[in-house]
This record gives sequence, C-alpha cells and structure tokens, in this order.
Amino acid sequence: MAGVEEVKVVVAHRERATLRVGDVFLKIDADQARTDVEVEAMALAPVPTPEILWRKPLVLALAALRGTALGHLGEPSTASAAAWRAAGAAARVLHDAPLPPWPGRRLDELGSHLADECEWLVANDVLPADVVARNRRLAETALRSWRPVFIHGDLQVDHVFVAGDEITGVLDWSEASQGDALFDLATLTVGHPEHLGDVVAGYGTDVDGDLVRAWWSLRCLSNIRWLVEHGYGSPEGYPEVAVLINAGGG
Repeated sequence: MAGVEEVKVVVAHRERATLRVGDVFLKIDADQARTDVEVEAMALAPVPTPEILWRKPLVLALAALRGTALGHLGEPSTASAAAWRAAGAAARVLHDAPLPPWPGRRLDELGSHLADECEWLVANDVLPADVVARNRRLAETALRSWRPVFIHGDLQVDHVFVAGDEITGVLDWSEASQGDALFDLATLTVGHPEHLGDVVAGYGTDVDGDLVRAWWSLRCLSNIRWLVEHGYGSPEGYPEVAVLINAGGG
C-alpha cells in the first residue's frame, strides 16, 4: 500500500468500521466471532468472494473486487437485467452447497425480535400503527418451517459486485448461516421489486413471491431501530420506511 494518498471511510459505527486504502479494504470488527464466521463462510462458499490478504486480531484485509455494486438500496439500479439474473444464479449455487456447520436464527427468536421491533416503532412514533400492524401480519407469514440452506444472510445489492453481466464477487459474509433461501432473495431485491422477476429467472426454480414480500416487510421492520441507534439519520429518509409504507398497497 506504499504511495497511497487517501484513506476512505466506507462504513463506520460503534460495532465495526470498513476503510479503503488503495485497493485494500480493512474491516475492523469489535466482535471477533463475526470475523471468524466471515472467514470460514468465504472459504466454504462456492461463489466468488474477495481475496483475504491478511488477518490480525479485529482486522481483516481484503482485496478490492473488480466492477461495481449491483445497486444501492433507495436508488435505481443501473445494472442490466442479465446481471440481476446472474445474481439469482449465484444465490442458487450458494443455496445448493453443503450447509455450513453453524446454525442460523431460530423461528422463535425471529418472532420475538419482530415483536420487539414493532413495539418500538409504534412507541417511538417512527411509523403509523396501521403501517406497522399491516407489515407485521405480512412478515409473520415468512416465519414458517423451511428447508435450511447455506445463506449469505445479508445479501444486499451493495454486497454483490458485477462487471457487465458477470458476478465478480460477494462481500460481507459475517451473517452467513443455515437459513431460508427466500430470505437471501428478499434481501437482494428489497427496494428493487422490478428486478425480482430477473432474480427468480436466474435462480431457476419456483419461488413464492408472497413469501419474498413477507421477508421484505420483516427485514425492514427489523432494521429501522438499528439504523437509528447507529447514527444513520432520521428514519423518514430510510428506504426501508418507504418499502413498509408501500407494502400491501399502503
């Protein structure tokens, strides 16, 4: 990294920070266990991931991926339909892989967390009670039995990199676990419903669109308090809030 003139802060909050120094990303995480999961998940994943350059306590150095992010939540994606189909195909490859050895979150844990977040949203006047109630009913339909697969766990559009129509790599594996395949597909398409059909076409098997939409609501309901408490500004501007207001025709 000799001769680098700029250090760019990519993400920074009280749990973790990511810095870009030239063509190297430095991930600094207060929870060593998250880094352990990320390193092991990348070793197991049958899809492109960043090259690990080195690792020291609390710091993981990764090589920059070629290309650009598939998109950004709250902004139109400039990626082609073929790139979105490629993202769906990559998700299918991951989901068909052997399960990682650690479990994911239990249904009762997810349900309890959803209830707590909904109560917080109403108590703090973040969203109208009817919007929360409508989305909670929808979200609860996602909490059913599923066949566990190897999921990324945070497959946001910002974490999928493409060059043209090719997937060049998938970032941020610290939430990887056993889980519901539809959660990954929902995380990838939340805020970009116009590309759900492309992702499903690339995925190559029948997908229950209603359950994907249920996961959209669950993810958004569950994320808003975290964003507020980690300094991401006023919730009125969050894309997650727009998703919840628009869900179910609201």
